[in-house]
Amino acid sequence: MNSLNIFCVTDKPHKHLEGLNLNLVGVGKRRFNYKYITCLNGKNIQKKEKHYSELTFHYWFWKNKLKNYRNNDWIGFCQKRRFWTKNSSKVKSLKDLKKKLITKPKKKWNKYESIICKPIRVDNPKRMKLIKRGWRNILMDPSIVNQKMKQNIKLHFDMHHGFGVLDKAINRMNIKDRESFRKFVNREIKFNPHIMVISKKKILNQWFKDLFNWLFKCEKIFGLKDLKGYDQQRLYAYLAERYLSFWFLKKTTFLESDWCFFEVE
Repeated sequence: MNSLNIFCVTDKPHKHLEGLNLNLVGVGKRRFNYKYITCLNGKNIQKKEKHYSELTFHYWFWKNKLKNYRNNDWIGFCQKRRFWTKNSSKVKSLKDLKKKLITKPKKKWNKYESIICKPIRVDNPKRMKLIKRGWRNILMDPSIVNQKMKQNIKLHFDMHHGFGVLDKAINRMNIKDRESFRKFVNREIKFNPHIMVISKKKILNQWFKDLFNWLFKCEKIFGLKDLKGYDQQRLYAYLAERYLSFWFLKKTTFLESDWCFFEVE
């Protein structure tokens, strides 16, 4: 049977993560013990972690480790509070999480090239938030307020990460994806969140190539120094999250799979 390697990325050590059957990864400025992989050696973008978040590891893994895996190995990524689970039932405790974590490939995966998170919808903003954060969009098209199909990914990004930012980023995208991706964000009202994916070597290599080529071009517009606050500090991760939905839906046979949010209080 093909193996499954899941890498869980965190910006700080957590005892509860160390008890899970996952490959742990530490990014950022904190010190990590031997139980965590770090991204300090080889080709890396560790200095950009503040703005790239878990993508710091994704880049390091692509440049330094992906080549060492077999073509049929499944390789996946999750985060410190978001995990791949066997079903959609609520995770009630750490013990429950351990039981529900996906630790080996499912048989039905053989029909697919990639596994991505089940999507979240964005066509349900509270009216006051829509008016407060989306007023520029409303001025351009007042029907946004009442037409849910116009409360799309583009509107959501404009509201939460800067008006017009996504359009400027798309203008820097490779020609083969540019207009298709623009149509995608203006049409779709849901996306597959958290930059979580499980796939194989060949597909991941192409995904990372397309992704980082685009993000590095975006850096020439947005830079790093001026990205501040919750809405923009992790801008490159937010861009990657929307691009992942488009890229894997367009370029692979995909399965949308269960995931959970779990945090030890």
